[in-house]
Amino acid sequence: MKKTIKPKPEFLEKMKKLLNSSDFEKYEKIIQEPLLNSIRCNTLKISPEQLKKNLEKKGWKISQPWGNYPEVMVVKNELLPGELGRSIEHLIGYYYIQELASMLSIIALKPKPNELILDLCASPGSKTSQIASQMQNTGTIIANDINIQRIQILASNLERCGVANVIITREDGITLCEKLKSQKLKFDKILLDAPCSGEGTMRSSPKTCLMWNPNTIKSLSKLQKKLFKNAFEILKEDGEMVYSTCTHAPEENEEIVDFALKEFKGLIEIKKINLPVKCREGVVKWEDKNYNNEVKESCRIYPQDNNSEGFFVAKFKKLK
Repeated sequence: MKKTIKPKPEFLEKMKKLLNSSDFEKYEKIIQEPLLNSIRCNTLKISPEQLKKNLEKKGWKISQPWGNYPEVMVVKNELLPGELGRSIEHLIGYYYIQELASMLSIIALKPKPNELILDLCASPGSKTSQIASQMQNTGTIIANDINIQRIQILASNLERCGVANVIITREDGITLCEKLKSQKLKFDKILLDAPCSGEGTMRSSPKTCLMWNPNTIKSLSKLQKKLFKNAFEILKEDGEMVYSTCTHAPEENEEIVDFALKEFKGLIEIKKINLPVKCREGVVKWEDKNYNNEVKESCRIYPQDNNSEGFFVAKFKKLK
């Protein structure tokens, strides 16, 4: 049975400020629609071509919506509840069930073989396994999370996908960065897929509507700035870092980018990102705050633009 999404009035007022009236109508409509059945081929175990053939033998209709990324697939059939997760191909790690917007952080990060990469808030492992597949199981990924239950999920997913280049750590993200800094360890690339209010996930998680709270957003914004500051300090010169969230809140998105550009002025550059979806530029004014004009280089991904969840991505380079 289809669930009706009922966001709080205060949240809807906020979205009205971010979107024009036409966009807002489309937004209200799309969040009531179920998400596409999107999966990512795990190229550590099978090629996209072979996986597509295997799935089509089951009677599944497969599309590959992003031409340059054949591993990204959408199952066009109406599936039974849980069918994606019960298939043998999923159980043996041939594909990972992953929402389209969630894949964009790693497309922006562009991991390469033999790099040293930090995934600071890694569970459940969708992005970690995506990094590993692009690295072809070479190099090293440090995948961190703080919660033991989330660590168990992370380890299970990485094992199922045949990921062999990951060291899993359980630590508060800020403390971990401080420890790595004391050991003078520097990373080629860092992913900070930050803990956030999850405003963009209402289609998959209607409980987000009930949990939404402006005070939580303010608290998370402070944490995100601390995480960014500590992570950027252990990035190599010429190294690259991606900051992403699954929220629309400027307090958790553009405000963090603005903070980073001020905090590391002269040492940081925001990079233009090319993603295979419709992106809107970052906002430079929100309520009583004006952000650095370079914040426009960030990418806002809205559900009504891409039939996806909501997402935010920004990429940075550490200057010499």
